[in-house]
Amino acid sequence: MKLNRLIPMQPVNSMPASVAFYEKLGFEIENRNDQWGWAMLRCGDCRIMLDQSIAAHPGIPRIAVLYLYPEDIVDFHRRASENGLDLPELDATFYGMTEFRIEDPDGNRLWIGQADAADAADSV
Repeated sequence: MKLNRLIPMQPVNSMPASVAFYEKLGFEIENRNDQWGWAMLRCGDCRIMLDQSIAAHPGIPRIAVLYLYPEDIVDFHRRASENGLDLPELDATFYGMTEFRIEDPDGNRLWIGQADAADAADSV
């Protein structure tokens, strides 16, 4: 069996507000339907769906983290900050990543990181 792709779908209370947030991270709208409260966003080869209908069911647990892997974490962090996001400083983790962690307007968690150069070379 083979999967061709995986696209996470995040529950949001306001699709337009969430689209604006993700655009500050560098995502672009690929498809959007305001009547449904749904949008598909793209950043490079990565995609994410935002859907208001999921948030309409408050009993559904939402305990997920999306881990985003930009090519250059320092540049990504700088650009997102310049786009108006209030970001924590980059952190060098004990597990060999340089990362920062944020939440979108609906509390969906995003960890954004890049393997340290020495760790990346060891894994090749």
